[in-house]
Amino acid sequence: PNCKSKLIVKTSQKRSFNDSYYMTVIDAHKGYQVVRTIMLSYTTKVGKLTEYTHSEVMQRWIAPNGKHCTFARLRQAMGTCYYDSWLFHTSLELRSENINNKYYINVYDRINTGEIYPRQKLIPELKRTGYKKPLYRQKPLDLFRILLTDSRAETLIKAGYTKLLQRIMDSGWTLSIDNYFQSIRICIRNGYKIKDATMWCDYVDMLRFFGKDLHNAKYVCPTNLKAEHDRYVIKKAKANARLEVEKQLEKEEEYRLAKEKFFGLMFSDGLISVRVLESVAEIVAEGRAMKHCVASYHSKADSLILTACIDGKKIETIELSLSQLRIIQSRGYEKYSIIQSIPKSIFLLH
Repeated sequence: PNCKSKLIVKTSQKRSFNDSYYMTVIDAHKGYQVVRTIMLSYTTKVGKLTEYTHSEVMQRWIAPNGKHCTFARLRQAMGTCYYDSWLFHTSLELRSENINNKYYINVYDRINTGEIYPRQKLIPELKRTGYKKPLYRQKPLDLFRILLTDSRAETLIKAGYTKLLQRIMDSGWTLSIDNYFQSIRICIRNGYKIKDATMWCDYVDMLRFFGKDLHNAKYVCPTNLKAEHDRYVIKKAKANARLEVEKQLEKEEEYRLAKEKFFGLMFSDGLISVRVLESVAEIVAEGRAMKHCVASYHSKADSLILTACIDGKKIETIELSLSQLRIIQSRGYEKYSIIQSIPKSIFLLH
């Protein structure tokens, strides 16, 4: 009752239970910031008191200049699928992390942070950055190293842009911070509050795409962020569609050489007329008119794209397999049975 915790009662046929989890202690020692990782385990059986064990399995030592090293126990590397099967009888020793190998996944970085012990001891250099206690959903090592090596992270914390700090770190600090920091400085200078960090970053990315001035408060400090963001989303979708069409139209010659022998092919049963689409531009226009994805089908070597009309009005788009002389699919607004009206013999052309 003193800690106001709540117990969850579980009904089960199991008679014994065991589990393990991590906790982290943030400590300081002789000018170094130390992140200590402790594994706690419990075993309990019905009718017996729970047995608890704990062991410190890893320490990450961080110097004031951001460099770090790792002390850890040995792990059982063979015969198990768990990367953190610690050999508890071994001692904490300096371990190699292969930090110069870009293809190596650092096992020690994958260890779960778990619960953070509330009493944190910090080195003076870290206190000066404005860091208090929140980790902003980051691993302590990653956050502390960035705060100690990049003053821009300190600026974000002291300006109250902690959600933006979290968003940029989630995206990869080194890759992302350069894209936004000049605009962030404009926001700070104008006292602009960024309430939705994800939306603001997305908005700035679109401003960059359209070549807008990212040093201009008119753009980077919108009064209504959501309205401006949504407006640019629509604008960018149209621009992407144009770029996609231009990219497809560049393949006109390739399409003509592949399907030229079928150009001019057209037939009708008196009601429905069917003809081959003779250019990439026609196929793209067909996709727009019929609101389906045929626009990219011009690159399919075994397909021939046809359109079916009644009195000049498009009703269906047909994809024909040249190797099988068989209709693969037919899509349109109305349900006309045009498949039976296309004789195979008409496609036996050179």
